[in-house]
Amino acid sequence: MRKTPAFTFLLATLLAGTAALHAGEASHASNDGTAATQGPIVVLITIDGFPARALKDPRLPMPTLRKLQAEGAYAEAMRPINPSVTWPNHTTLITGVDAATHHVMANGLITLPSDGSEIKVKPWVPREQLVHARTLYDALDERGMSTGQVDWVAIYDAQHVRWPFAEQPKPDGAIAQDLVANGLVSRDQITRFGDGDSPAWRDQVWTDAAIDILTRHTPNLLLFHLLQTDTLQHAYGALSPAAYAALADADSNIARLIQAARAAGLLDRITFVIASDHGFTDYDHAIRPNAALVQQGLLQKRNGSYHGDAWVLAEGGEASLFIRNAARRAELTPKLKAYFGALPGVAAVYTAQQMPSLGLPTNESTNQAPDLYLIAKPGYAFLDGEAPPTVVDVTPARGAHGYLNTDPDMQALFIASGAHIRKGVNLGAITNLQVAPTIAKILGVSLPAAKAAPLDEALQP
Repeated sequence: MRKTPAFTFLLATLLAGTAALHAGEASHASNDGTAATQGPIVVLITIDGFPARALKDPRLPMPTLRKLQAEGAYAEAMRPINPSVTWPNHTTLITGVDAATHHVMANGLITLPSDGSEIKVKPWVPREQLVHARTLYDALDERGMSTGQVDWVAIYDAQHVRWPFAEQPKPDGAIAQDLVANGLVSRDQITRFGDGDSPAWRDQVWTDAAIDILTRHTPNLLLFHLLQTDTLQHAYGALSPAAYAALADADSNIARLIQAARAAGLLDRITFVIASDHGFTDYDHAIRPNAALVQQGLLQKRNGSYHGDAWVLAEGGEASLFIRNAARRAELTPKLKAYFGALPGVAAVYTAQQMPSLGLPTNESTNQAPDLYLIAKPGYAFLDGEAPPTVVDVTPARGAHGYLNTDPDMQALFIASGAHIRKGVNLGAITNLQVAPTIAKILGVSLPAAKAAPLDEALQP
């Protein structure tokens, strides 16, 4: 994610407040025949990187979230799936299956160039190429019901999403045109969206889009992802002052959405589900596994770029090692497992045969699965880079996720509140595999492949 200096963030937050005055106006429902005029509505909101432990801090400035918690059901902690990364876990929240089934292993499609050059992750690929599982929006479409999405991930060009406003929105899209017509954003701003914008401003516009979709087009399911809480924790550390400011801003955006739903007369039909994809923790040492491969002679520089028989895709608390030369896989797998297992800062190295025990796919089922899966120790994180040394100090400390889903710091947020939720229910510890089947039950659709039961104790009888 792009990093934004603290002063830019604070200035953008102040400016965003002006736009909020206009976004609170309720819109009239769409007359195109797709609006859900009766029956339940679910709004699934993700606050990226919200650690479950933050909810226990009385200094956390989130009155809207506290109110939803008090009036609904909540978990002490929600276990994410492995890898504890944004796109895999957002996909689980709407499918009820883990990465072993949906095959989303990174924040996009992992591409493996045939010439042995650097592994890349491509985010803007069609959903059909990336997600190999039935989603809530697929199930809803089968019943003639509709879905809207704002800044959701692994969902690009999804056939069964009626009202999209993407992380990089299309200026000719219906929702973008609504926002421009209402004076909330200009066409040029949509065209250049994400090009140097502050995280606070982007969350503000995404909230405006969520309000427009919910109150004007009224889908049965709205998927809404707030991102700056992740961006600022990567830059300034887990639960840093900048992170708490971002969390407070997320709370105000959620409050705007709820108020708009109330003004539109929809509140008595809506269940709000507030979740996060993973937690966060700090690190002050970085491991550059590709620098180790250079030292091992497995990556070599040719014509200004590296090529080789093995590459590592680093993602904070975890790293995926791909052996590109199949003829050397039997030789290199035990050698590299032993090497990285002895490297300072590496907690564990898992082989392809061990992937199912972590809920990960094997490389026999998908090319998204690595040959070795590395986990960092507390205080360490895997980063990209081929230049030595392999292990470096990081000052000041920064934030990361990706560690095993059993790590206490990786536990995520879950709160459900509204029309179909019982009040005052402490669910204890749950898994995010339960979120999609719970939403499916509220909306009356099925996800037969879901790996966990719905949270029945949270639901109204």
